[in-house]
Amino acid sequence: MASSFSCSERTKLTWMLALLLILVMMLRVDGQSGFLSVDCGWTGSAGSTYNDSATGLPYDSDGKFMEGGLSSKISAEFIADAGNEQQKTLRSFPDGKRNCYTLPSAIGKKFLLRAMFSYGNYDGLNRSMDGSPFIFGLHIGVNFWETVNLTNLDPSLTLWKEVLTMAPANLLSFCLINLGSGTPFVSSLELRPLGDAMYPFLSTYVSVSYLRRFRFGDAAEYITRYPVDNYDRFWAGWSFSFNTYPWISLNTSKPVNRLNSIDVFQVPEVILQKATTLDTNYSFMEVSVEVGSNLDIRGMELLPIFHFTEIAGDIPNRTFNVYSADELLFQDVSLSPMRVESMYPTNRFLTNRFLSGSNTTSFMLRKVPGSKLPPLINALEVYSIVRTDNLTTSSEDVNYMKEVKKHYNLGRNWNGDPCSPREYTWEGLTCDYSNGNQNPRIVRVNMSTSKLRGVLAISFFMMASLENLDLSHNNLTGTIPNYELKSLKVLNLSYNQLDGPIPNSIVQRFQAGLLDLRLEGNPICSKGKYMYCSNTKNSKHVMLTAVIVPVVLVSLLVVLGVLWKVCQKGNSGDHEDYDIYEEETPLHIDIRRFTYVELKFITKDFQSIIGKGGFGTVYHGILENGDEVAVKVLMETSIAESTDFLPEVQTLSKVHHKNLVTLAGYCQNKKCLALVYDFMPRGNLQQILRGGDDYTLNWEQRLYIALDAAQGLEYLHESCTPSVVHRDVKTPNILLDKNLVGIISDFGLSRAFNDAHTHISTVAAGTLGYLDPEYHATFQLTVKTDVYSFGIVLLEIITGQPPVLVNPQTIHLPNWIRQKIATGSIHDVVDKRLLDQYDASSLQSVVDLAMMCVENATIDRPTMIEVVSRLKACLPEVPRLLQPTISGVPPISSEGDFQFDYTGRMSNTSLLSGR
Repeated sequence: MASSFSCSERTKLTWMLALLLILVMMLRVDGQSGFLSVDCGWTGSAGSTYNDSATGLPYDSDGKFMEGGLSSKISAEFIADAGNEQQKTLRSFPDGKRNCYTLPSAIGKKFLLRAMFSYGNYDGLNRSMDGSPFIFGLHIGVNFWETVNLTNLDPSLTLWKEVLTMAPANLLSFCLINLGSGTPFVSSLELRPLGDAMYPFLSTYVSVSYLRRFRFGDAAEYITRYPVDNYDRFWAGWSFSFNTYPWISLNTSKPVNRLNSIDVFQVPEVILQKATTLDTNYSFMEVSVEVGSNLDIRGMELLPIFHFTEIAGDIPNRTFNVYSADELLFQDVSLSPMRVESMYPTNRFLTNRFLSGSNTTSFMLRKVPGSKLPPLINALEVYSIVRTDNLTTSSEDVNYMKEVKKHYNLGRNWNGDPCSPREYTWEGLTCDYSNGNQNPRIVRVNMSTSKLRGVLAISFFMMASLENLDLSHNNLTGTIPNYELKSLKVLNLSYNQLDGPIPNSIVQRFQAGLLDLRLEGNPICSKGKYMYCSNTKNSKHVMLTAVIVPVVLVSLLVVLGVLWKVCQKGNSGDHEDYDIYEEETPLHIDIRRFTYVELKFITKDFQSIIGKGGFGTVYHGILENGDEVAVKVLMETSIAESTDFLPEVQTLSKVHHKNLVTLAGYCQNKKCLALVYDFMPRGNLQQILRGGDDYTLNWEQRLYIALDAAQGLEYLHESCTPSVVHRDVKTPNILLDKNLVGIISDFGLSRAFNDAHTHISTVAAGTLGYLDPEYHATFQLTVKTDVYSFGIVLLEIITGQPPVLVNPQTIHLPNWIRQKIATGSIHDVVDKRLLDQYDASSLQSVVDLAMMCVENATIDRPTMIEVVSRLKACLPEVPRLLQPTISGVPPISSEGDFQFDYTGRMSNTSLLSGR
């Protein structure tokens, strides 16, 4: 008996949908919705992965995401206690200033990127505990993200950092920056795609760095992450510290009600089903968050995100306000039962939110009159803003240069963005940044003598912005590709092995004078005499050569004559020539004395000039231990007149203050007098105020730099014995370290004197626009001379203008400000690059102070003690720390140590309650 089975179309559709659902679920489990997890330094076989024991997530090796670096394992003594496999290996980057990982992404897509750092004494140097700074930087794409500070950190611990960002292209770069204070390394990278509607404040210009993320109520584990959180965010539990009276933990099993139109944070339901509240006898709770003892919080802009769900009952009577540093953020928060409410300050970030003298910020939840129940909270996220103003290189140019690198199998350290940031431009490239808000373009490629082999890469000719291409002195073969060159003006292919016909499009551009073509030294030039096969393209060049050659020969004879005279003085060489002029009697001071030969060595024969002035020239130098220094060499014509040089060195060697540049040494030679200072990598204040749009100081940064400079001058005037007057205070003499700390420099004109408040009769010093007008009447310099100059500096900080303007007539900056205020308002004088982002009352106070400093009569000017006091009143008195630490890494204290899958240091956080 035969039987058959058939199903209706509806049944078929049902089965198909079921199978599709199963397939989607399988893809979700295997692909984890696009998760990328990288175990840095793990040397698994090609294409192999392993599943993390805690999360089940697959981890890949990092070989296909980066180039270079060294793979290492942590020390054997820490292996056994490692919480996961990722802690056991790492990749370090001892070579190069910037080394980047390139991770797959999607343009305009939002991501969470987490980096972990487990030192584990992998190098056997005990670098985190040897007392010296162990710090390196991180970039997200082409923008500075954070610094990693491992100084004095237990090597067994793991630090992590997170950033929420929007990918500017289909690739996302994570870069480690060598700051000269330790070898950068990374243990693991985790890239998690976020929903398109999530974290709506993210944009191509704004990312946020994780500071804290907490869940409230009872939690079984210290850290909640994937699979509870579909996006693998880390949520730290509060119940580990606060689970006694008057704190009350609430929980429910009812599903929460999410409204897709407003639930843009997708907090896991299990977190929203728990909350912390208070006994009804209490009226407020204060959540205090400590962000890390090493973190530089000056000017930090915060974004708190509060997550509330009413889970106490169906008809609650609970209404409360939310405050930050006495500012009302949200008024009359009244929650509907089982509905998610997430709140954050829209269209702004919070500034000046840290308690005076600490690195703690707090948020208060206070019930309003008439509310029967006290406040409630389910979860809290706190981020700081990461400005992403730097633009990436045109994606077309990036792709073409990567094709070139692959085509020729180049070993160059070309990673990250080719043009941005400017200080990390790829070797051999010149970029054009003149298009304002448009992406930089590559305009010149110089790969001469680069051992290139094979045919010409077509990618060069595809670059629409390329103007100059130099591929000379390589071993290129074949023919020149026939592509229309739209922007190329110089094409140097000389001394290769190129053969075959030259494309007509190139010949025509050459004949029209639109292209400088160089092909000499190639087989193609053996077939005929062409203009592009010779250095002389026309008779003008021949005539020019006829003129230049004799001039060069005469100049050469003159140079030889000078050298002959020099040689007649002695054949002992330059070292011995200067050695004989070394002073025999050194100064009795506790700083290093350099010989001229040593100065030549550390400055690489005085090659890199970083400054010039009436005193001479300043060179960049590197000491034997790698420390960078600035070497200020007195002009030889001034040496005979510098009778005060040695007393000056003795004075400066005794001056020690955090806002005064440190004198590292001196050179006492009859032919060379020099001072050696610590190098300041951010240049000087004048450069950053008027050096273009690459970097703009915000209002708080400007005021803190002003305070730094004022404190340096206050120390010179009040704390030195005898007191010191600087005499040339100006923005070029206020240097900036890598953390934008202001450092007073150039004591070459300073003088010590016994009575700081009487006059010194001496030669006039200073710079046009900064010099005390009363000096011209009395010829007496006092500390109030420095006060006047500092007032001009303060006005420059406010306005961004030079001390003397041409508008169109010459006008002194204080008079310009008086005219602006008289005909308009005080806001008309503010630097336009601040974009009105400043506190009006603070502005008024600082302008008033600056105008007091530039009063004509010295008696009407404040002292630097008064100036410092007034500037401090304009800003929260937050202590400056030498180095910022990573966001999300709490202070180093035994109270904050916890062990879990990822051993981390959590802050000393607290909840305060009140009746």
